[in-house]
Amino acid sequence: MPQDNALEFISAYNIIDARLRTLYRGKGNLNFSDLVRRCADHNPVVRKYEDDLVFCAKLRNVIVHTTTTDRVVAEPCDEITQLMTHVAELLSSPPRLKLLKDKQVTGISAKETVEEALIRIAKSDYSNLPVYRGEKPVGMLNNRRLVRAIGSLLSQGGALEELLALPCEDILRGEDIMRYYRVLGKETPIQDAVDAFAENRKLLAVIVTHRGNWGEPILNILTSSDIPRLLKYLED
Repeated sequence: MPQDNALEFISAYNIIDARLRTLYRGKGNLNFSDLVRRCADHNPVVRKYEDDLVFCAKLRNVIVHTTTTDRVVAEPCDEITQLMTHVAELLSSPPRLKLLKDKQVTGISAKETVEEALIRIAKSDYSNLPVYRGEKPVGMLNNRRLVRAIGSLLSQGGALEELLALPCEDILRGEDIMRYYRVLGKETPIQDAVDAFAENRKLLAVIVTHRGNWGEPILNILTSSDIPRLLKYLED
């Protein structure tokens, strides 16, 4: 029914408006269209439906200003109503990291040598290698850490063979996890993983665990090369 469409449209509009204000986090009471333009720079869902949402802002004003207590003078068509409802659902219940297929995470024991780690990285084609003590991850080896360890050794006149023979745990640095990685839980919205790379240009990977705590089993490791796949989930 037309009036049902109008009520559903306004309800979806209000939900979207609230979500946009949460996403924007800025000061000032921006109107809906301005919010859409600002959020489109950061959110792929808003970006995809940007022009539709701006059009719907104008339609909303027509509906609100021409609706009386007895009847709806202007009503949105089914297609527009469904679009607004769809966008409201995407913004209110965004896809979570648990929807992504878990990768077969390649790791290495803390007691295995740096040489073995290099071989494993080369064979797996992954540049971020979790280091485990038993079942618990205790650090991450990456190209940056390996190059720094090699450079430090050579600058002190050491031989490369010395480094290759060291256990992996000897070259780990705890601050690497805070500086180059972000740990998120599987219930976290995919958008948060995309935002993590935008917020930290030095970020090497997003590590996905059950609750988002370091030390839990690693379910997935996402790098910047995964961003196109993440955006596809968000836009679909």
